[in-house]
Amino acid sequence: MASFDKLPSGYWRAQVRRKGQYVSKTFRLKSEAEAWAIDTERAVQAGKSPDAVQIDAKTLFGTLVDLHIADLAEVGKPLLRSKAMCLEKLRRELGSERLSNITRERLISFGKQRALEGAGPITLSIDLGYIRTILVHAAAVHGVEVPTEQVMLARVALRRLGLIGKGQERDRRPTQDELDRIIAYNDNNPRQGIPVGLLVKFAVATAMRQEEICTLRWADVDFGTSLATVRNRKDPRRKSGNDQKVPLLDATGYDAIAILKEQKALGLGGDRVFPYNGRSLGTAFRRTCRELGIEDLHFHDLRHEATSRLFEAGFDIPEVSLVTGHKDWKMLRRYLNLRPHQLVGRRPQSVRYPR
Repeated sequence: MASFDKLPSGYWRAQVRRKGQYVSKTFRLKSEAEAWAIDTERAVQAGKSPDAVQIDAKTLFGTLVDLHIADLAEVGKPLLRSKAMCLEKLRRELGSERLSNITRERLISFGKQRALEGAGPITLSIDLGYIRTILVHAAAVHGVEVPTEQVMLARVALRRLGLIGKGQERDRRPTQDELDRIIAYNDNNPRQGIPVGLLVKFAVATAMRQEEICTLRWADVDFGTSLATVRNRKDPRRKSGNDQKVPLLDATGYDAIAILKEQKALGLGGDRVFPYNGRSLGTAFRRTCRELGIEDLHFHDLRHEATSRLFEAGFDIPEVSLVTGHKDWKMLRRYLNLRPHQLVGRRPQSVRYPR
């Protein structure tokens, strides 16, 4: 006997009870739920496992994307912003494709188009990873027969074409003259709504990421201990709950505490230290660089600059990692771009290396 319930999310849950067996699944459309229920009842009647029931190959990939999102929300695991944006992109690009059309050829075509749009090797690798995640989730949770091997073959092909792979490590460091020009340009621009100059100084002082700066709250700043708590810091091993206490130093040419006191004196109100949108900050920074003729400089390069300056100031690996939040020297090394001329004339010191 099958029953159907409409969930608060708008999806339909189908439940089948037959011959002492019970199974349920969630669908975007009621018609899909009804078709699945009929197939399930037939399978149970024939003595087959209800988990072996397959959704028709005509099912759209977009349906599986929505199903994945709904399942995570149902168990209290909503998507983080970056994954949500990626899945929305996949829904737009591949959502109307039937599962039978998610072939090696179609995925290679998708990859080539994304590359033409400017997607780099890492971005495209992430896209393919999420496509596989959607398909594997549908197979594991809902018993859907999915073409996961097609994703694997497409990944191999795109890697051989050079469209998927490791990204090139950036070694771009701003000169002090470039930093001075960016800061002066914004400090002398009364029409600038975002204090880019102040935020540039704070980024170099703290090695914080763009979003970490724009989400920092006054409640997480302790002037007495010169510490700030960065909430949910990016960590490949932990997606949330990774709060870290970060020392606020005066070691990179800019004083983090002095900048915070300057911002506090403005009395902007609200609970955020810098109440600005991270993407708007990035846009303002790029516009400034364009106006000043500064090429190939990203706001994230300031995190590299801060890390390198900490090493140049004499801090060792464990100490720098307390500021940057890195738990792996291999990852921290990517942010280290020392200038060769700074080694000239330096006397050797005892250095501790990671094992």
